Amino acid sequence: MTEYQNLDTLNTPGSVFFIFGATGDLARRKLFPAIYSLYREGKLSEDFAVIGVARRPRTQDEFREDVYQSIQEFGRYRSDLNEEWNTFAQHFEYKSLDINNIDGFRELREQTESLETKFGIPGNRLFYLALAPELFGSVSFNLMKGGMLDGAGWNRLVIEKPFGYDLESAAKLNEEINQVFKEEEIYRIDHYLGKEMVQNIEVIRFANAFFEPLWNNKHIANVQITLGETVGVEERGGYYDNAGALRDMGQNHMLQMLTMIAMEPPSRLLPEDIRDEKVKVLRSLRPYASSDDVAENVVRGQYTKGSAGGKELTAYREEDKVHPESNTETYFAARLFVDNFRWAGIPFYIRTGKRLPVKTTEVVVEFKRMPGNVYLGQKHSLEPNLLVIRVNPMEGLYVKINAKKPGSESEIEPVAMDFCQSCLVGINSPEAYERLLHDAARGDHTYFTRWDEVASAWSFVDKIAQSWRENQGQLEHYPAGSWGPQKADELLQKDGFHWWPVNGQDEDKVIWNKGAN
Repeated sequence: MTEYQNLDTLNTPGSVFFIFGATGDLARRKLFPAIYSLYREGKLSEDFAVIGVARRPRTQDEFREDVYQSIQEFGRYRSDLNEEWNTFAQHFEYKSLDINNIDGFRELREQTESLETKFGIPGNRLFYLALAPELFGSVSFNLMKGGMLDGAGWNRLVIEKPFGYDLESAAKLNEEINQVFKEEEIYRIDHYLGKEMVQNIEVIRFANAFFEPLWNNKHIANVQITLGETVGVEERGGYYDNAGALRDMGQNHMLQMLTMIAMEPPSRLLPEDIRDEKVKVLRSLRPYASSDDVAENVVRGQYTKGSAGGKELTAYREEDKVHPESNTETYFAARLFVDNFRWAGIPFYIRTGKRLPVKTTEVVVEFKRMPGNVYLGQKHSLEPNLLVIRVNPMEGLYVKINAKKPGSESEIEPVAMDFCQSCLVGINSPEAYERLLHDAARGDHTYFTRWDEVASAWSFVDKIAQSWRENQGQLEHYPAGSWGPQKADELLQKDGFHWWPVNGQDEDKVIWNKGAN
């Protein structure tokens, strides 16, 4: 049986989950609650174990208390300290480990084999590296040298972004990992691909007869992807000042959502066929030919002092651990083109930023306007039809059409058809990390990024980063709490478009972002 077969089973196969970085923020906020949710929903049977690995000392009881507090604070499900919890907690153990100490990995192997015997686990091992990228290679080598990859079952490596800092560093990192793990054993997480409405894009496109025939340059005027955050850099100033919005959000989240919107229908609903189509989109992105081309199509911004909700907000350069003369971007917007037959000539606009007025992730598909010189277009200014896929914080669809205003003779107004998916399932809709952990344990690569995806994305954004290094003066500023630099609006205006919703003016913003603040 291949790595990509038998993916429809609900339960994960018996396996040991290793969480490297088990005392870190990601494990506490996301990974431990995700494992508990899978257990509560019957997607984990009793033949599993979790070994938390980190440098700091912890007793088994202290570690299990950490897991319990994590679930109580961040989990979809809460637990009482009852028999059910005690049964679950017995599957968790801790190992204090210096990742450069081979003997420590040998001890970890003995601990693993003991747990596999105890719970009847057939040697399947999933290694989740919630660590800095520069440690991925050395941990991989030491797993091999310590005998951790000699089990009777499969081995899988799950690694977090960022995967490198540019194409050169990513290729070096990939080469190191490939000396230990095969490509089909590597699961590169982009947690946005685990979000319900991102995964739903395929269904919306390919399961509805009134969307797919229109999904091309004959009927669509432009596509807009917005990922807005109201927060600043918070305690991540040191990391963010070396990364910036382009690397932190653009190379992964933004381009991944673009591929889901622009990809061709896969020949089969198998992980590799789906990922093949995503790679084709990335390879079809029109590269920026020069620094002038970048300046014409990409906006780089940084927030200054501002206010929101009556609260004064500090400038980026005044944030903790940020250089006082930093040129790191906290915002970027770009105009992209996918040069293939389906999308030729249609602009894709993407934007992401910190300290924006609304927390939102959404895709807006703007359809071409009806002819203005015939029939109703002669007497009315007809708005374009919109399809909005709302990813976060509210999940759902929003469709904007033109209709006669009730009670009027012939007045036309835009009306909304609004489907709120998260309103149906409530707060217990599965988290992205639950889906992705479940998929990795079952061997489903669909929503993980393949190396050629990563390489193509880095190849595209590296040209932007190089231009910015050569032209530091391209940095625009915007007040914290605003929608970004004016130049980002001009990106669309020169094509005859504007961002949806109209920044601070469109009444639809109230509908699109219910509860977003």
